Amino acid sequence: MKDQVWMQLREEAKVVTQNEPLLTSYVHTCILSHKSLGGALSFILSNKISDEVMSSAVVRELLEEAYANDPSIIANAAFDIDAVFHRDPAIKKQLTILLHLKGFQSLQVHRLAHYLWNNGRESLALFIQSRNSEVFGLDIHPAATIGKGVMFDHATGIVVGETAVIEDNVSILQSVTLGGTGNESGDRHPKIRSGVMIGAGAKVLGNIEVGEGAKIGAGSVVLDAIPPHVTVVGVPARIVGRPACSQPCETMEQNFLCDGI
Repeated sequence: MKDQVWMQLREEAKVVTQNEPLLTSYVHTCILSHKSLGGALSFILSNKISDEVMSSAVVRELLEEAYANDPSIIANAAFDIDAVFHRDPAIKKQLTILLHLKGFQSLQVHRLAHYLWNNGRESLALFIQSRNSEVFGLDIHPAATIGKGVMFDHATGIVVGETAVIEDNVSILQSVTLGGTGNESGDRHPKIRSGVMIGAGAKVLGNIEVGEGAKIGAGSVVLDAIPPHVTVVGVPARIVGRPACSQPCETMEQNFLCDGI
């Protein structure tokens, strides 16, 4: 997947340089001057989250270390690009995702923070989390586990707690919270199974499971476990039907009225 995605990104970048001269230098610096997806991604992300304290060169070294020690990070990034490209009708080029979509970029920054956290560098992981929050406007604890093929659509205001798990092939819209219900310690955040779509502004609270292929309507507050392949809406959320497909994350259908019992 990653080689296929990288080839497509380079082809799209070449077209941009031909059609928009003002972007030639930018696209060449971000894409065409690199030999791999990892090289381009490390360059783009390091320039996004660096600051006066930590230079882009230092951040890029961290990213390249993570990619070398855990190749799945780049493989997952390629699946994320593919997921966004096929789920978001506003996206016409994969290049747009890599260069401009903060949902994708913030998820890749989280992957760095998660790598650092799992390797005993918790203070540095928290610094990267903080920069991620400041730059992209969402907050993901470094310990949170996130799979591949995940789309954060628009992304602004997303909050993901420390013990949350997001499995492969999940779509989450803006202002969603995967949080706790108080100041309890231990395993206290939601587990989102594969194929789930969570609508804008939904709050999923506590150590509960959202079953595979479930759909959560916009603005809902989920306090109890959700079975697989159901649609829930409301405050508190209740089951109102079943999604029209087994993978709501792919169709991104927001209208729960079309989901029959």
